[in-house]
Amino acid sequence: MTQALTLYLAAPRGFCAGVDRAIKIVELALQKWGAPVYVRHEIVHNKYVVDGLRAQGAVFVEELDECPVDRPVIFSAHGVPKSVPAAAEARHMIAVDATCPLVTKVHNEAARHSEAGLQMVMIGHAGHPETVGTMGQLPEGEVLLVETAEDVVHLQVRDPERLAYITQTTLSVDDTAGIVAALQARFPSIVAPHKEDICYATTNRQAAVKAIAGKIDALLVIGAPNSSNSRRLVEVGRAAGCAYAQLVQRAADIDWRALEGIRAVGVTAGASAPEDLVNEVIAAFRARYDLAVELVETAQEHVEFKVPRILREPA
Repeated sequence: MTQALTLYLAAPRGFCAGVDRAIKIVELALQKWGAPVYVRHEIVHNKYVVDGLRAQGAVFVEELDECPVDRPVIFSAHGVPKSVPAAAEARHMIAVDATCPLVTKVHNEAARHSEAGLQMVMIGHAGHPETVGTMGQLPEGEVLLVETAEDVVHLQVRDPERLAYITQTTLSVDDTAGIVAALQARFPSIVAPHKEDICYATTNRQAAVKAIAGKIDALLVIGAPNSSNSRRLVEVGRAAGCAYAQLVQRAADIDWRALEGIRAVGVTAGASAPEDLVNEVIAAFRARYDLAVELVETAQEHVEFKVPRILREPA
């Protein structure tokens, strides 16, 4: 007899508005200019998505100098340092910026604070493209990076009375709150963002995981290993009491032996993982179990971002 299993499906999950927009930008660029279109860095952190766009004629590179000057180049949703669009302009390239508008908001915020004479502290992950892009909006030394509350203790600032902080948009809400508390304790005058930098999609997906964590024996997060928001969902699940929480790129990655004997599993997807992969995972469970699927919805999302004007104009 097939074992019964309840699958709690978190909502919201999967694509956010910034990811939707970035993918659409690549597709529209291919329609407008034909293949190949070059993309600096993965447009979003998901192999399935990147492979699909590559099949349509997108060429993914790490640096601008790998792109020919006579083909369009797209900057990824994570954002780029100011030096990159400047270099593209110097080479007279057609450049399309797919930076998520919520990341651009953080860039603009950093610029405003810098113009007011404040040194920036950025809470983020060293080496992540979004962090590199945000820190690259200002001259070297104007943005100091902290990854943990411990880093705050050792922070060397120019003037403790002239500071502001910003954050990467894809961090753990709870972990970031601890780092912010450490910054405010050490630097009481530090200026906070006008509006929370961690994006709505990251916050909503983490809240949905917390809502299902108490009902499940295991949590599967569909997403890429280099996806910050996906990895944070695994951490949030574990912190919320889910003993087994794993990141899987797709159904083939599921460790079925680790799930033996479970009665309830939670499934969610990072903001750069398409719903196709969620359906693939559900189908894999349905093939093995007498499956009941329950949707646990904690918020509804209706955010949409326009694509850049250059893609709305005729070729």
